[in-house]
Amino acid sequence: MKLNDIQILEKLKEGDPLAYNQLFDKYYMPLCVYSLKFCDSFHLAEDIVQDLFVKIWDEKLYMKFDNPMSPYLFKAVKNNTLQLIKKESRYLFNDIENIVNNLMEEEQLDFAALEEERKKLLLQVEALPEKSKEVFKAIVLENMKYKEVAERLDISVNTVKTHYSRALKQLRLKLDVIIMLMLV
Repeated sequence: MKLNDIQILEKLKEGDPLAYNQLFDKYYMPLCVYSLKFCDSFHLAEDIVQDLFVKIWDEKLYMKFDNPMSPYLFKAVKNNTLQLIKKESRYLFNDIENIVNNLMEEEQLDFAALEEERKKLLLQVEALPEKSKEVFKAIVLENMKYKEVAERLDISVNTVKTHYSRALKQLRLKLDVIIMLMLV
């Protein structure tokens, strides 16, 4: 017999472990698919959802709910996915920074040449279409979030993403990857 969310919650509070199985069966796959909206790995999405269910069971989070848990589940999955992506990208950036530093030490790069490349990069940024340039500068140089840029320029977040993507694509076509790292 399939229970609705309120019935599952009541059974959980009564200590019925089968209710936990029903909660898991009902939301596991939808939560994994939802997590995939924010990350590109089904394995990672599964890990995030499984961790959430373990936390719900271990900490008996269901005891704190009077209404259906589904809004909490989806919000928790979204937040956990975004936090993990942010954490992983920070490590990725640190790895790239270490590689660049090692290259500079190993090859004793000419700093005058690097400055020339930096100027070339800035010229290419200035050559971007106006909106793409504004969006790119706000995100990269001012470290603004998409939403903040959208509000500043009075455009949608999707439009910000489109302009930023186009700017990156245009710069990648014209510049070496190592030069792109100089922006950061």
